[in-house]
Amino acid sequence: MNYFEYRNGELLAEGVPVRRIAREVGTPAYIYSLATLRRHYRVFDQAFAELSHIICFSMKSNSNLAVLRAFVKEGGGFDIVSGGELFRALRVGADPKKIVFSGVGKRKEEIEYALDAGILMFNVESEQELTVINEIARDAGKRAPISLRVNPDVDPQTHPYISTGMKKSKFGIDIKRSVEGYKRALSLSHLEVVGLDCHIGSQLTSVPPFVDALSRVKILLVEGLRKEGARIRYLDLGGGLGIRYRDEEPPHPEEYAEALIRGLEGLDVTLILEPGRVIVGNAGILVTEVLYLKETDEKKFVVVDGGMNDLIRPTLYGSYQAICSVVERQAEKIVADVVGPICESGDFFAKDREISRPQPGDLLAVMSAGAYGFTMASNYNSRPKAAEILVDGENFYVVRERETLEDLISGEVIPPMLQ
Repeated sequence: MNYFEYRNGELLAEGVPVRRIAREVGTPAYIYSLATLRRHYRVFDQAFAELSHIICFSMKSNSNLAVLRAFVKEGGGFDIVSGGELFRALRVGADPKKIVFSGVGKRKEEIEYALDAGILMFNVESEQELTVINEIARDAGKRAPISLRVNPDVDPQTHPYISTGMKKSKFGIDIKRSVEGYKRALSLSHLEVVGLDCHIGSQLTSVPPFVDALSRVKILLVEGLRKEGARIRYLDLGGGLGIRYRDEEPPHPEEYAEALIRGLEGLDVTLILEPGRVIVGNAGILVTEVLYLKETDEKKFVVVDGGMNDLIRPTLYGSYQAICSVVERQAEKIVADVVGPICESGDFFAKDREISRPQPGDLLAVMSAGAYGFTMASNYNSRPKAAEILVDGENFYVVRERETLEDLISGEVIPPMLQ
């Protein structure tokens, strides 16, 4: 559940009318519910209470400092994929021993930064990366804690852009070659092999792909790695549990946990989980104002002030996100495309969507926008990025100010020969 609901025909974020926030802060704006963030985190965490586990929130889904701080206060850690995300994690007071560093293209300076910070482990994606991390650790006089990301070749039955566990994916090491990869890691003097990592994709809406991946990883761990002398203390099963955007029926975290707990019987490991979307997705909305209603002989277009630079998921993935009127009123139903001001035909939030006929000045809420919304935003068409708002009960806080025009050119210079 989330804490966005209608009262007397008006959409509220917890106890605050969304219309009030838009009036005071402007649009487009992302609005997050703190109560929803806390509830979703706690439900997920408690589902695994009987196991030794660490919740490492997948920061790429939402990296606002206030959101991250909320999870730190709940005892959570982070799954990071860049030095910038490590910087954010440390800035909000994260325990480095609850940070795992994933990603296929870690730069040398990022590895040095993470090693110096004392993170829990590096999820290594290739044998060349093993060599680089070993050399950096040697030069620093340290041993780097690592796991190998194993690709189990499991079809997660999700969008191909967010499928990461199949043989053709750029992610991970083929499970058939992973024992050799671990032998290599064990031979390097400045690496400490501590974990095994597996992540198969995002927005999964059924349990069987997770169970299939776990069964393959378990065989590898028991029959392969431990026989080679690897002391695997952490099993990182990634994230990927989906949410409802439209008519999906993803499993409840308790169902997901029950299946994994059964599969983990007999393994003496600490489980690491990297939920992202399942915690923040339905905890946020994007509010946008209607500018025009454009009608042609063929189509109707609702033109709003938010665009694909603010929320690219519909354009990039062809994904569905519900769109609701912030203030309900009686109006005829029309079928229209909800589009933004970007100079691209691909700039849309919805195609052929039935909605109540809006008027210029009306506010629309794009629902389920808390994950991969602002973190994928850009300044395309030289548009300032939206504000981010956190609601707590009857109060709301601007947790990221709207960018200004001056912010757009910060860091740019005109060289002397052009002056």
